[in-house]
Amino acid sequence: MLTRAMNGKSLRTACLLLLLLVLFSCRAGISASAANVRTPTASGAVTYGNSRVTIDASNISEGYVMVKYTGSNPKIKVQISKDGVETYTYNLNSSGNYEVFPFSEGNGTYTIKVFENISGNQYSQAFSQAVSVQLSSELSPFLYPNQFCNFSASSAVVPLADELTKDAADELAKVAGVYNWVVDNISYDTNLAATVSSGYLPDVDSVLAKKKGICFDYAALMTSMLRAEDVPTKLVVGYSGSVYHAWISVYTKASGWVDNVIYFDGNAWKLMDPTFASNGKRSAAIMDYIGNGSNYRTRFSY
Repeated sequence: MLTRAMNGKSLRTACLLLLLLVLFSCRAGISASAANVRTPTASGAVTYGNSRVTIDASNISEGYVMVKYTGSNPKIKVQISKDGVETYTYNLNSSGNYEVFPFSEGNGTYTIKVFENISGNQYSQAFSQAVSVQLSSELSPFLYPNQFCNFSASSAVVPLADELTKDAADELAKVAGVYNWVVDNISYDTNLAATVSSGYLPDVDSVLAKKKGICFDYAALMTSMLRAEDVPTKLVVGYSGSVYHAWISVYTKASGWVDNVIYFDGNAWKLMDPTFASNGKRSAAIMDYIGNGSNYRTRFSY
């Protein structure tokens, strides 16, 4: 009886250990997947600022800077400029939390300015700082999340990206998997397009849940998923004809940057515009339009 009891106890213990091992393996799998997601950090090693503004430049070699505002003004703007390049202007929250902004234009000296609203469209400079940026890699700014493609290791878009790319043999296969899913599953939100206001920022998990969005949402969703899979991706804002528009551009080791965002259909490179391809149901006319690079003019890359 004692031997049987010990055997039963041993069996229960073994089962418990096996269960814990399975649970640990599942968690390890999640952690391993999430490990691909780069997380911006404000370590405080290099900071500039005053009583209202803090600029954390500890990781500028990785292609980003973090800025927070702790004053009382509810309307704050950040401008980031590099000599000879168009100035990037952002809204900054006034919650006292850091936000991430990319150094999209490569190596050089950037000036970071923070402005407080006075009245209407008038702003007063609260702080300014010049920083010298030497990137560890030209790709770094386009692998991290930022204000325009805001995701993290815990975002719902990450496991979806993992699933869509799990059998991909190379970067192009990853791009194709994500692109095709977005085009086939996300619909254009005409109501949002008609009512969207200046300063709108995509919430990629919300877009995923609703399965609808505007061009900015399509581009942010694809950018977030591809960056989560370690594929350098630019969220591009500019003009398609006379319409202000957003699309993406990807980088592959074989081809470098393929501008205006492309995909390979098995025969030739094509421009990759997930919004138009989805909304146009991939009709011949819309695909011909997307395939003509002269229809697109880049203004900003994030």
